[in-house]
Amino acid sequence: MEKKPIGLGVVGLGRAFTLMLPTFIQDERIRLVAAVDPQPGPRTQFEADFGGRVYDSVAALCGDPLVEAVYIASPHQYHAEHVALAASAGKAVLVEKPLAITLEDCTRIVEVAHEARVPIVVGHSHSFDGPVLHAARLIQSGTLGRPRMLHTMNYTDYLYRPRRPEELDTRQGGGVVFSQAAHQVDIVRLLLGGEATSVRAYTGCWDTTRPTEGAYMALVGFEGGAFASLTYSGFAHYDSDQLMGNISEMGEIKPLDAYGQSRARLASANADREAQLKAARNYGGSAYRPMSVSAGAYHQHFGPVIVSMDHADISLTPEGLWVCGDMQRELRPTPKCDVPRVEVVDELWASVREVRPPLHSAAWARANIEVCLAILESARTGKEVALTHQVKAGIVA
Repeated sequence: MEKKPIGLGVVGLGRAFTLMLPTFIQDERIRLVAAVDPQPGPRTQFEADFGGRVYDSVAALCGDPLVEAVYIASPHQYHAEHVALAASAGKAVLVEKPLAITLEDCTRIVEVAHEARVPIVVGHSHSFDGPVLHAARLIQSGTLGRPRMLHTMNYTDYLYRPRRPEELDTRQGGGVVFSQAAHQVDIVRLLLGGEATSVRAYTGCWDTTRPTEGAYMALVGFEGGAFASLTYSGFAHYDSDQLMGNISEMGEIKPLDAYGQSRARLASANADREAQLKAARNYGGSAYRPMSVSAGAYHQHFGPVIVSMDHADISLTPEGLWVCGDMQRELRPTPKCDVPRVEVVDELWASVREVRPPLHSAAWARANIEVCLAILESARTGKEVALTHQVKAGIVA
């Protein structure tokens, strides 16, 4: 197996890159070689930190011979254009979820990947989390029978974290459905086999100063009769991390005095000031502080997930899986790596160096977005929405 690190070019040095940076720094299979970003601060910091080249356009970055794969972390509405540029240049692609914000753009990406014969890995999403992959392996083994029902929920402060204006505009990919359901749907589809059949949903837009969806509840049916309920609220009231041992989404112990801080920070900020607050804490910003390059003691998570099987219920936790069977229950710990989000690089490496098809492919991600769009359509029309672009889940190694 080739040991040469993958030369990675980065499109967008914002929040997504800030969260993935500890992974890229720590994992020897990745070398950051180039970047493009509209802001001078992040570009200057990238040059200083990595000695990499910085560009003023995505096309120019894709023309760099040192760039073997492109990590696309630009705003949602630009994903289709940027993936097409990278794939057409023959580069492998790691693109942040969501793949795109329309089915047409998702299909365009699927077709570009096929024509260019380059791998496209979509993530990070929380279906990369160790306990989710552990649960998928257990379910796929068949030892507990078939999956029958799944419940997942997450209550966070998402809507009251600093946002750019487009992040509060559903038409531009804003709101919790595109940003957060993309995680939840990905988890649910992986655990229940992938082939969803229909969606019935409601959404909540309850704050006129944040004019986008801040909550949703959906019932999703699957081939074979399994079904799942998905609930999410980003209105910064109840915090479902209480149900996860007070472990945060990032796998860290949550400070007891953190409650209410998100709303308090935004209390006196207008739209311009809010965008500045977001930029300041990101890579190269005035308030940027490097995150730890080592993973914490716990796995990252996306709230409680419970899968009902024929012979047991499986509850996902930041430590592993509680398997509650007919006569006994046990905690099956999920092995943990010191590198945070190492599973993302595992999949990129397997796709680029070992020429294996990715689990989180463009076609898989298109199916996730179809469910997300169905949530919005069902809420708008009051009707159940049938799905037509679904694909089976791959085998989890």
